[in-house]
Amino acid sequence: MKIKILLNKIILVIFVTILFFSFGIFSCTSQKYEEEARKQKIGVVVSILPQADFVEKVGGGKVNVAVMVPPGASPHTYEPKPSQMEDVGKAEIYVKVGSGIEFELNWIDKIVELNKEMIIVDCSSGIELIEFDPHIWLSPKNAKIMVENIYNGLVRVDPENKKYYKDNKENYLKELDKLYNEITQALLGKVERKIMVYHPAWSYFARDYNLEQIPVEEGGKEPSPKDLVNFIKQAKENNIKIIFASPEISTKSAEVIASEIGGAVVLISPLEKDYVNNISKVTKVFKDILE
Repeated sequence: MKIKILLNKIILVIFVTILFFSFGIFSCTSQKYEEEARKQKIGVVVSILPQADFVEKVGGGKVNVAVMVPPGASPHTYEPKPSQMEDVGKAEIYVKVGSGIEFELNWIDKIVELNKEMIIVDCSSGIELIEFDPHIWLSPKNAKIMVENIYNGLVRVDPENKKYYKDNKENYLKELDKLYNEITQALLGKVERKIMVYHPAWSYFARDYNLEQIPVEEGGKEPSPKDLVNFIKQAKENNIKIIFASPEISTKSAEVIASEIGGAVVLISPLEKDYVNNISKVTKVFKDILE
């Protein structure tokens, strides 16, 4: 009996050893496979999250995208980490916004110097820029141009898969056309078309849909007490009860104005990754507050 129990224990130990050994081989093989698959993809680095969405929509399963300005950070003040610069060193494409966001003004020369072999895609190419507002992606019309620029960059690096990228691009452009039309319908017939925003990020959106943006902050500077008095007066004169602000930036001055007009601060982000969903949400907010 004792011999049988001992044999059973030995068999169990052998079985467990084989199991762990097999699992180790499987894990190593799986990890190696993932690493190889990652190497086969085109390494693309972008400045902001919406660009990552654009690249992934066009590049599909053939791209590996890294974002320099992470969720919750501001492209006006963010400084990249060493690990992010390592991503740049291994990338084949850098997709810059190209419209003058501070992150790129401060870092693009260092980024280019770090990897002179990678292709630089300028998303702003072909877009009519508005002075002092780098947020070109917030216009669906501009987003289509940015997607075209990204498509051209991917084809330069990987011409063999041109049809794959073109099909993806065309499908996404249809989504953006649908988004543009939905926004047009949502804002149709609105008489009052003024919106007060803390950070002047929505100039391109306003231009597309005939809205007037009243910015509280300009040039990255907090408004003076005199300016605040003027904004409070404007808000009352135009029956504005909502001050829009970005969650990535301080809302202190916006809250002062809101308290004086009996209104509220509503956060809308210009930097969420899911572009179509984010712009749809923002449009609904604008539609609900405009008369």
